Amino acid sequence: MDRILPQPTPETRHFWEGCKEGELRLQRCAACAKSYFPPRPFCPGCGSREVEVYPASGRASLYSYVINHRPRPDMGAEPHSIAVVTLEEGPRMMTNITGCPQTPEALQLDMPLEVTFLKASDEISLPLFQPAKG
Repeated sequence: MDRILPQPTPETRHFWEGCKEGELRLQRCAACAKSYFPPRPFCPGCGSREVEVYPASGRASLYSYVINHRPRPDMGAEPHSIAVVTLEEGPRMMTNITGCPQTPEALQLDMPLEVTFLKASDEISLPLFQPAKG
């Protein structure tokens, strides 16, 4: 069984096109300057519809996680993390952490992370995070 993939909508297309191109894209309100995620056509802070799309840094820190030990047909039998990261720009995002052991010793809260992309199909690349180099 393959992983169930998101279906881009007009509101999220810019995000998924960015991921496909290896770029994490966020939205920012022109009225209050708040960056936000997930994508939507209005600012969740002030309600303004004057929003812009911009490339994010791709840097984040680990906010919270759980290690799933239950096998999944689309991810194999190995444990994997289900995490929430705080993006450098402020918003939080749910993701998976890769590139390190999936143990509490390796997954330290506030650890610096960087985005990486998993090509899941010709149209969808998923943003994952790994420990930052250096």
